[in-house]
Amino acid sequence: MDQTRAPIHEALERFRKMRVVPFDVPGHKHGKGNPELCEFLGKQCVEVDVNSMKPLDNLCHPISVIREAEMLAAEAFGAAHAFLMVSGTTGSVQSMILSACKRGDKIILPRNVHRSVINALVLCGAVPVYVNPEVDSRLGISLGMKREQVQKAIDENPDAVAVLVNNPTYYGICSDIRAIAQMAHKAGMLCLADEAHGTHLYFGEGLPVSAMAAGADMAAVSMHKSGGSLTQSSLLLVGEGVSEGRVRQIINLTQTTSGSYLLMSSLDISRRNLALRGKEIFRQVSEMADYARSEINESGGYYAFGKELINGNSVYDFDTSKLSVHTLDVGLAGIEVYDILRDEYDIQIEFGDLGNILAYLSIGDRPQEVERLVSALSDINRRYHTDGSGLMTQEYIEPQVVATPQEAFYSGKESLPIEQTEGRICSEFVMCYPPGIPILAPGERITKEILRYIDYAKAKGCNMTGPEDADILRLNVLK
Repeated sequence: MDQTRAPIHEALERFRKMRVVPFDVPGHKHGKGNPELCEFLGKQCVEVDVNSMKPLDNLCHPISVIREAEMLAAEAFGAAHAFLMVSGTTGSVQSMILSACKRGDKIILPRNVHRSVINALVLCGAVPVYVNPEVDSRLGISLGMKREQVQKAIDENPDAVAVLVNNPTYYGICSDIRAIAQMAHKAGMLCLADEAHGTHLYFGEGLPVSAMAAGADMAAVSMHKSGGSLTQSSLLLVGEGVSEGRVRQIINLTQTTSGSYLLMSSLDISRRNLALRGKEIFRQVSEMADYARSEINESGGYYAFGKELINGNSVYDFDTSKLSVHTLDVGLAGIEVYDILRDEYDIQIEFGDLGNILAYLSIGDRPQEVERLVSALSDINRRYHTDGSGLMTQEYIEPQVVATPQEAFYSGKESLPIEQTEGRICSEFVMCYPPGIPILAPGERITKEILRYIDYAKAKGCNMTGPEDADILRLNVLK
């Protein structure tokens, strides 16, 4: 196919020139009804915030320009089919799992998944079989799934329907997804990939293998993170063995019937950009990240980790575009460095947790901005360095699973002061966001270690989300 095309974008440009009089939705009528919005976003933007119509196709049942855009995306990403998603990669992940699992089905997955994965289990009633990842003792972060752990889970649960893999994790850690896909297929299971942080794997060189190239059956790809499209736009990729029509039906259960043409056209234009220039773009991104890692490590104090973590199994590969930096050796929690960078240096990084920060490098970054970050980190080390006594290091606590997420979420519950919940079964989520990996998920036992973690994370300024009580002074537990 002609990857220089952007059919949705082209159709919108044709529509703009037609000067159609709108007696449909949206009600702002090309911006005329909301001049403040038009002034803020720009006339050109608001004019193409339009409704589905024959010349522009329909996301729920595409037959023309959206269909062509999906076919171009499938070719560019090496998939059999691709779906444009306008409900974020959360929507892609949930559609992927709902396509593979129904109530009572088992799915093998690592516990360090994004909340969207467990949300999908709440929705469909599937039963998680967790493969608990190893934890790097120095960094305090969870690693990938070992091959033998996955095989053991498959052997012990031959009735499972799918295996899910993070490819890569937020920190850049990759499991051996090719071997895991082969194990899953040999056992008659699907291999699913959460590739929220892996768009660039399809275009860069010297990076870990993409899910589609590794033989996965489905992959949720967050185009807006490293691919350049607008926030909330995503792709769901599927392989030859998956029914396109069935997946479309599942997507249409939850995705809006009023798909945003701003989001869809951004996916279309961004796919074209990556198909034509992605290799060169991500070569530059990787070079910037490598340079920053080297400079940060040479300056002392911090540890910007990379390929040296690779051990051939739980860290099968490492995504070098991720600039992940361990901060505890300068005496600061990651969230503290995160706050200082924003408040005192006007630098906004992706996230800070208890022991690490992540600066997300992608197609819009420039060398001079990377230099500014490196210099700021060095200055923070000079100004704030302490001995770090009393800092917590562990980022992952192995859960005690008592009930399925769906059972716990919908069962009778009571609200208790958080300090009175030790030993009880949680019926809601608790997490730091980002990265959005639950500390507690519905159906898991609340332990003293978890309560200490939550208290420490709150004290350090982590953005805690999930519970019904926004202040996280109370938790819902099973009666």
